[in-house]
Amino acid sequence: MMQDAVELETSLGYLLKEASSALRVAMEEVLRPLGMSITHYSCLELLAQRPGLSNSELARGAFVTRQSMNVLLQALERDGFVARPAQAPVGKVLPAQLTARGRASLKEASAAVRAVEVRMLGGLTEEEQAGAFRILQSMVRSLREGGEEAT
Repeated sequence: MMQDAVELETSLGYLLKEASSALRVAMEEVLRPLGMSITHYSCLELLAQRPGLSNSELARGAFVTRQSMNVLLQALERDGFVARPAQAPVGKVLPAQLTARGRASLKEASAAVRAVEVRMLGGLTEEEQAGAFRILQSMVRSLREGGEEAT
């Protein structure tokens, strides 16, 4: 075996990807009966917590392309989950807001997603959860800093 090869059984990166995949599957299972995709849910959750986000900001927050988010926003607007002004108040940005239907739909979806997270963390103490959160934040920071040591 090559010296620099990744050992899947001991690779933290591989385990993180596996955990991410398992989380995605579990979220899809609880969101599907509500008529939502993970991106649909993410968009509504982002808008609830940060009203008025632009298409680009929503796309970044939901980890999708601007084009994909634009298609989703058009569908959410058509179906009455979000509202956007007919004309941009400033520049070209059409800030989206949740409608009453969007808020009601999000409430049910948030509870379902929270139940998945509770299940995922069920085997950890509060201290272990806090430690895992700090460790994952540090990993993200290190990767985003382009390999520089995180402080």
